[in-house]
Amino acid sequence: MKYLNLNQLSEKMGGRSRSSIYRDVDENRIPAPIKIGSRLYWIESAVDEALSSAQQHAA
Repeated sequence: MKYLNLNQLSEKMGGRSRSSIYRDVDENRIPAPIKIGSRLYWIESAVDEALSSAQQHAA
């Protein structure tokens, strides 16, 4: 299982801003982050699945 920090997630999503990423979380377009220590991380496989699902619904 691989974890992505905010910068890695932003890069994976084409350079989306921090506020856009949190808006995506609020609107359930991507999964919420998990907290490890004092930092937030996203599970890469869950993000990939959410993006793939959104892409299929858009087509």
